[in-house]
Amino acid sequence: MMIDMVNAHPLYRMRRAFAIRCVRGVITSARRLRGAITVIFVDDRLSRKLNRRFLGHDRPTDVIAFPLDEKSNLEGEIYVNLDKARRQARAYDVTEANETARLIIHGTLHLLGYDDRTRAKARRMKAREDFLVRQLAGAEKKET
Repeated sequence: MMIDMVNAHPLYRMRRAFAIRCVRGVITSARRLRGAITVIFVDDRLSRKLNRRFLGHDRPTDVIAFPLDEKSNLEGEIYVNLDKARRQARAYDVTEANETARLIIHGTLHLLGYDDRTRAKARRMKAREDFLVRQLAGAEKKET
């Protein structure tokens, strides 16, 4: 499995090892061994542009995943909005690392075929996401 990371945010940087650990944990738990995933960290501006162009929503989103191979290989790109991750971390009272891990995990699950467009599918995906966040990032509250 090839996993790569790109820091495309103009101000904030994430560690490559952090992104790779999150993706590798998800794909290992799914017993997938082949493929290529790139995690790209972006800002609100680029997130909004992607969301508008590909999903028709004129607003920034926290994470968007694009599968690149419809066959059996697991290939795709995951765009994580660090601006939104920072705001959501404050709103959910978790660390920025925890929220960013959740977004990487969520995007990876989408590439694995998880869907959150119906209530039942969203519950299934959220349960898996919560489990993986606990395993890979811990469900830490911010220290005050």
